[in-house]
Amino acid sequence: MNLVIALLSTQGYITADRIRASVAGYADSPSDDAFSRMFERDKNELRDLGIPLETGRVSALDPTEGYRINRDVYALPDIALTDEEAGAVAIATQLWESPELITATQGALLKLRAAGVDVDPEAGVTIATAAGPPGLRGSEDVLGNLLSAINSGQPVQFRHRSLRTDPYTVRTVEPWGVVTTRGRWYLVGHDRDRNDTRTFRLSRIGADITTVGAPGSVTRPDGVDLRAIVDRVIGETPSGVQASVWVADGRAMSLRRIGKSAGERTIGGRVGEVIELDIGTRDRLAREIAGYGADALVLEPATLRDDVLARLRAQAAGAQP
Repeated sequence: MNLVIALLSTQGYITADRIRASVAGYADSPSDDAFSRMFERDKNELRDLGIPLETGRVSALDPTEGYRINRDVYALPDIALTDEEAGAVAIATQLWESPELITATQGALLKLRAAGVDVDPEAGVTIATAAGPPGLRGSEDVLGNLLSAINSGQPVQFRHRSLRTDPYTVRTVEPWGVVTTRGRWYLVGHDRDRNDTRTFRLSRIGADITTVGAPGSVTRPDGVDLRAIVDRVIGETPSGVQASVWVADGRAMSLRRIGKSAGERTIGGRVGEVIELDIGTRDRLAREIAGYGADALVLEPATLRDDVLARLRAQAAGAQP
């Protein structure tokens, strides 16, 4: 929260050094490396939450990289809902009543009531909306179908792919629950095809989900910690797989701090440097690299490069009028 306040308090970009000196919690870092790790963690958390963190030069005379939050993108518009829309939000709370989501549900309803919207939880309204919670957009129907199967205790069958560039494969799963963490949503359950516990990111699941068993045939094992299972899968542990990334001169400082220089290189007439870094969790690294646009280019591996390119194309398509 302190970092968000600091980044919102200025129209320009704030350097990492200034953030370290002025934001509570950073000044006590015992070393530059400790601060860098803490700062990278917090930046990733902000991006996971959908907060529009931007990077840019501090000024025309100072090429130092700085950070800010885009106020226009960050600010929420005034709440103005019709009675039907307010009813749809109330109905949606029935979907958000899991222990993982109850706090967010109550907060959303509180804001609606504070804005003078009369919310009736019993309203019989069914409306499909284009906007969904961060990390869920495009997967609302998937979530609804999975929660329905979980509540009825039925196995499900769906198409899934590990990466956007991979082909779909059919999976049959005994669903135990859905967890949201770091802005993403995951199904946890027993994969009958693999005969093991598996997690599936909802955005990688196809739209068609069918139940394949009788109600009550699936029971969540006692003592299972769904969040712990997801955390183990997506944890930021060294993978041992190295990525080679070119970064433009004076840019992408956060990547430089966590990587190792492999020498200078000029690409497309731009002077830069090749750095090598551990991939860790590829999804997070791809998001970080894509955030630098033309200032960072994945040389290897090809799978990481394809993931970054897919993100950039999606961003470009979304920016078109």
